[in-house]
Amino acid sequence: MAMEGYRGFLGLLVSALLVGFLSVIFVLVWVLHYREGLGWDGGALEFNWHPVLAVTGFVFIQGIAIIAYRLPWTWKCSKFLMKSIHAGLNAVAAVLAIISVVAVFDYHNVRSIPHMYSLHSWVGLTVVILYIQQLILGFFIFLLPWAPLSLRAVIMPIHVYSGLLLFATVIATVLMGVTEKLFFVLKNPSYHSFPPEGVFTNALGLLILIFGALIFWIVTRPQWKRPTEPGSILLQPNGGADGMEGAIAISSGPSPDAADTELSSEGTARKRTLGLDDAGQRSTM
Repeated sequence: MAMEGYRGFLGLLVSALLVGFLSVIFVLVWVLHYREGLGWDGGALEFNWHPVLAVTGFVFIQGIAIIAYRLPWTWKCSKFLMKSIHAGLNAVAAVLAIISVVAVFDYHNVRSIPHMYSLHSWVGLTVVILYIQQLILGFFIFLLPWAPLSLRAVIMPIHVYSGLLLFATVIATVLMGVTEKLFFVLKNPSYHSFPPEGVFTNALGLLILIFGALIFWIVTRPQWKRPTEPGSILLQPNGGADGMEGAIAISSGPSPDAADTELSSEGTARKRTLGLDDAGQRSTM
């Protein structure tokens, strides 16, 4: 099945990948050239892992996970395979985010710096915890076949909304952290005097913002959804069903078409049951 507006999609996809990759390169140049490199000794070099892992995992990899279902070359792959890829990418992002948080706490412990005093730290730790919760709940509800279809239908819009919200919050948190770091380290010359490091890192922030905007645009275009698989139905929270696509992804990557409330081997029997229930409901109205 051909994708509507394929050229536009391809152009945006290439742009998003390019900007995301540049964001990773920029954050590496920042810590390697301006901040003396990387290490794991409790000092400033260990802290430098924090922005590198946050941008690489929490921004770039999570963004790729969000649009995984939108890639037309994967539409012939099974839904379970795509959910597994989607889950795996988000799991990698979660692991990198956790390591980045450990690096900060370790650095603060060694330097006897108070923990959790800034808005960046409050929002950052909250989003990491919620991201992990989203990942775990998605794994048990949408990837494993145990959750009832009615539960999946109820959770689906919450899952989609919270995934988009988390991704946007991650970007906002990274931008706050970049600015906070520059205010701390740029003393002579000061940040407000436009030193090269400040200008370069501001450009990094713009790249991250543009990457997020491109991902949001790609994932919210209905014409670029993964087509409905034959025999699948969408179970509504009120018990109704139709033939439209309904796929819930398992991670915080919030693609609206990434939800899975489809029927496969039990399709015929369940369709009959749903049809009888629906007919019974209409008869009592």
